[in-house]
Amino acid sequence: MKRKFFYQLLPIMVLLLTLGLLVTGCGASKTKENKEGEKSTRSSEDTIKVGILHSLSGTMAISEVSVKDATLMAIEEINASGGLLGKKIEPIIEDGASDWPTFAEKAKKLLQQDKVAAIFGCWTSASRKAVLPVVEEYNGLLWYPVQYEGLEASKNIFYTGAEPTQQIVPAVSWLIKNRGKDFFLLGSDYVFPRTANKIIKAQLKAEGGNLVGEEYTPLGHTDYSTIINKIKTARPKVIFNTLNGDSNVAFFKQLRDAGITSKDITVMSVSAAEEEIRGIGAQNMAGHLAVWNYFQSTDTPENKAFVEKYKAKYGQDRVTDDPIEAGYFGVYLWAEAVKKAGSTDVDKVREAAKSGIEFKAPEGLVKIEPENQHTWKTVRIGEVQADGQFKELWSTGRPIKPDPFLKGYDWAKGLSAGQ
Repeated sequence: MKRKFFYQLLPIMVLLLTLGLLVTGCGASKTKENKEGEKSTRSSEDTIKVGILHSLSGTMAISEVSVKDATLMAIEEINASGGLLGKKIEPIIEDGASDWPTFAEKAKKLLQQDKVAAIFGCWTSASRKAVLPVVEEYNGLLWYPVQYEGLEASKNIFYTGAEPTQQIVPAVSWLIKNRGKDFFLLGSDYVFPRTANKIIKAQLKAEGGNLVGEEYTPLGHTDYSTIINKIKTARPKVIFNTLNGDSNVAFFKQLRDAGITSKDITVMSVSAAEEEIRGIGAQNMAGHLAVWNYFQSTDTPENKAFVEKYKAKYGQDRVTDDPIEAGYFGVYLWAEAVKKAGSTDVDKVREAAKSGIEFKAPEGLVKIEPENQHTWKTVRIGEVQADGQFKELWSTGRPIKPDPFLKGYDWAKGLSAGQ
């Protein structure tokens, strides 16, 4: 009787045991999910995400990859010294691919999906202008490390590169006095060269210079034979060069092949620095000039340490240059603002950054101007040497207050940013 009763209960016991195992399994699975979720949450809470957005491919990669490297180096240094607000900075790297819509798309992804506290990046003004409406719409912060055409100020951008009064304008004045009045303007065909040359033409008219030619080529352009023939015909004293990316490689090599050296015509570049010289070849640029706020040869204790660390990390054959240095110290300026704000909240960081943030950068003391979120910078003109480095010929000797709308120049009245 007992055995019969047992066999009658057996199916019910099996069912109950199965249900129990299922419940236990679900509980274990839920526990695992909870633990993983807690771990993910803790990981997110223990780090501060930032975006690095540069062209790692395409025509602008020749310039931008090294800025990315310097940005990462600054982040690693801050993390090694204890991090920021007790947390580690976590970089999320995206490739703008030398394509302006891609820059906008990646900026949106970084802000909306990755929830980054700031974005460090862009080189060309076209990429910056593509990102600008994105950071304004989603209230992000872009730290922009490259010299540009000015005539812009956004509450969502901090500009650590030069605006025209910290690069182009003093260079034109110096050239007129020291190299000649006849200028040929050569640039890539997008917003920065077009707007920069608009400024230069107004300045030449005001200061007694002459425009003898003006030409533009698409980014990535490589055949300069026709333009070089025009230069020969125009016979300028100065070629003011606003080419960007690997077009500089083609132009300088072909200029030299045509028998034109720095003894014949001075080329003043504003977007070709030590990194670009590596690709162009020092023999093709020797004697020509560039105007920046920093050279690898800049003599400061901070720069000596910076160059040593950069080469130790990335190779003794690597060089530093102005956008590399601006990309580097931009991270430190942001970090100082975060510390002062006690938060990564964009509005709080913005206000903190505008309240007198300074940093001893490799180029010298830099500080943020509250009025326009640009950086005070020293202007330097250098001559390319046989080893690919610059010999400084002239400098302002002190940081110049940024004036991106050229309010201090009567001849600049009426100028507006090109589109």
